[in-house]
Amino acid sequence: MSLVLDPAAQDLLFREARTANTFTDEPVTEEQVQAIYDLVKYGPTAFNQSPLRVTLVRSPEARERLVGLMAEGNQPKTAKAPLVAILSADNEFHEELPALFPHFPQAKDAFFSERPVREQAALLNGALQAGYFLVGVRAAGLSAGPMTGFDFAAVQKEFLDDDHTPLMIVNIGKPGEDAWFPRSPRLTYDEVLTTV
Repeated sequence: MSLVLDPAAQDLLFREARTANTFTDEPVTEEQVQAIYDLVKYGPTAFNQSPLRVTLVRSPEARERLVGLMAEGNQPKTAKAPLVAILSADNEFHEELPALFPHFPQAKDAFFSERPVREQAALLNGALQAGYFLVGVRAAGLSAGPMTGFDFAAVQKEFLDDDHTPLMIVNIGKPGEDAWFPRSPRLTYDEVLTTV
């Protein structure tokens, strides 16, 4: 095998990674969330844009508002998950570039002065960081239930602002009873890779 990562870590982060649909009542602490962020913040993005923003839905009132904006099949698990995170892309990420990309602070204006360009970059790099976030949740010994079945415009209006685009909503916690659907098939190496 040519992978250098310990096989147990490979299993934890990838082979055994599943979308959790039920969770125990064990809370997800602020320390756990901090540890997840402190790991995944190092994942690369173009120009070190780092557009991902995470809104933790902790209060019962906010949870109730969010559940009402979820697709019907996602409502029960979102209502019961120990923690729910709204992952969004900050379309004004360029304001941080002088600090995040110090060897070329002019990138802010040279490449990202126009809003449509920023929105496209934020969407791509924010989605990349969302993937890192899911792996980070696994690294913390927790399970994630990422979902895109919700009213995007309503979530933006209720929880974000015009400068933040929702990417996904993630239920987080220890998996509960019957948490997993059967493992779905994956494409093979030859179906995915092409050499030119």
